[in-house]
Formats: sequence, C-alpha cells, structure tokens
Amino acid sequence: MNMLKITKATTDNILKLQAIGRQTFSETFADVNSEENMKKYLDESFATAKLTAELNNLSSYFYLAVLDEKVVGYLKLNTAEAQTEKEDLNALEIERIYVAKEFHGKKVAQALYAQAEKIAEEIKATYMWLGVWEKNFRAVSFYTKNGFVQFDTHIFRLGDEAQTDLMMKKALI
Repeated sequence: MNMLKITKATTDNILKLQAIGRQTFSETFADVNSEENMKKYLDESFATAKLTAELNNLSSYFYLAVLDEKVVGYLKLNTAEAQTEKEDLNALEIERIYVAKEFHGKKVAQALYAQAEKIAEEIKATYMWLGVWEKNFRAVSFYTKNGFVQFDTHIFRLGDEAQTDLMMKKALI
C-alpha cells in the first residue's frame, strides 16, 4: 500500500465526503436494511445542506483517508455541544469511522482512529465515546481492541426501524 494521508475535510471536499459516506454506509448496512430505509438515511445524512452545516460547525471535525488521490475512508468527530448525545462537554465523540470495503484490513481505520486520538489529546478530552450497532461485529471488535468498553446502549433509528447501538467509551485520564 502506498502512503495513506489523513487530511482535514472542508466544504471544498463535500462531494468527496458525500461519495465516500454513501458508499461506505451502503457497503456496511445495505444487506441488512430495507432499500427504503437506506435511501431515506443516505438522502438525509449526506444531504449537501446538512454536511455543509456539519463541516462549518467548529465543534465537529471531518477527516478523509486518501490513498493515491482516492478517498478510501473518513472520520467524523464531535466535541462540546456537537455531540449526538450530551455525554460530557470534555469528551470526544467518534461519530463515524468508515472505510471502503476493499480497504478493510489495511490499517486505514487504525490511521483514522489515530487521528481521533490526536484530536482528543489536543482538546484535552477526559474520554472518547461512540455508539456502534450491536450487530456490526467487525466494528465492535475494532473498538474493543483499541481499549473501548461498553457502558450503555441507545436506540439508533434507520428509517422506520429501531436498532440497538452499544455505547462504548475509553478513559483518557
């Protein structure tokens, strides 16, 4: 594998972010969700206006994983009031780490996670947390290997379906 670069995404990257976001979410969840629910989620979550607002939010961070000029994954982090659940203003939420299926097992997710750790250190977060679908065994294993432990569950709505997410955290101090 050539040199992987992790770069901060801006509104100039919105089309690349939309493309990798739609691709990776579909690759991960299309087989286990209805076409209607997937379409609704993708249309809402990766709408230009929504992504523009998120990219312009100073409490959110997006990073692209780029290999040979091709975006192969991305990371979304939230701090302060941008967190999807108000866990702790001094915490860092990893909202998304997604990697194109053809790059699974090639350390792209680990590189994106290392970027999350760097930001956590920079902002002096007391812990990192995330929600991960209980049936996404690959992701649960990844986070467990990186020191996260489950502390709760919550419901994630995908269209008309309620799914259980494991809430996981890793203390940093």
